[in-house]
Amino acid sequence: MELTGSIEDYPEGIVVVVDKPYRWTSADVIRKVKWMAIKHFHKKNLKVGHAGTLDPLATGVLLVCIGKATKLAETFQKARKQYIAGVTFGATTASYDLEKEVDGFCDLGGVSEEALRGVLPSFVGEQDQVAPLFSAKSVDGVRVYEIARKRYKAGLPVDELDVLQASRINIYDLSLLSFRGGVPSGRRATLLEGQQEIVSKASSRINVAEVPEGLPQAEILVDCSKGTYIRALARDLGEALGSGAFLHSLRRTKNGGFSVEEALSIEDIASIFR
Repeated sequence: MELTGSIEDYPEGIVVVVDKPYRWTSADVIRKVKWMAIKHFHKKNLKVGHAGTLDPLATGVLLVCIGKATKLAETFQKARKQYIAGVTFGATTASYDLEKEVDGFCDLGGVSEEALRGVLPSFVGEQDQVAPLFSAKSVDGVRVYEIARKRYKAGLPVDELDVLQASRINIYDLSLLSFRGGVPSGRRATLLEGQQEIVSKASSRINVAEVPEGLPQAEILVDCSKGTYIRALARDLGEALGSGAFLHSLRRTKNGGFSVEEALSIEDIASIFR
């Protein structure tokens, strides 16, 4: 792919399908692409935006709109999306992913591949979902994650906050791609005692928490509507099995009609914007 040196040659703008790197925020990607585009086109007031935020610990399709294409961002955001979610059962975190450390362990008696397959159909269709407290949802003009972070840093329980209303979402399909059971139950108690010690000594400065060993994990393909929080889905799946769960990995494979196979790395994009 080659681009001319004038943005005027692209009257409808440019849509760059980015494979967002792990531990980059969506804003990081925008800043990087915007810098490259401005340098390439020699146009300081160039509009650049994205269509649908991805969490820092997620990877995959992030649509970056340049120039007139920014008008399409809202249309792309409304489109259905597809993810591959890695879910760990038997433990919880305040953020429902690895941005926060594991804060507790749960009973695994009801967790199995058969049980998970049994509850997945109940999550397909229109439903109400409560977003994670560590999210960009707003309450009275304040981002909820700002409230949650203050409580978390103060050592106060985040799950006691009751400020979010449920939102209507639609999950079109859920497919279990793989399931790996945990360690044998005879070893589990000893293992979890050690993990609880790790939790108590965890540092709040850790950017990415470790996944506890020996817990069951599943890989699930999720086809869903705008506004669906996969971290919240992981939480709800854990609760449906009488346990707890969090997201240990997330990759967006489709958004707005684009797939991850079309996505470019930051290095690929740098070679386009010379």
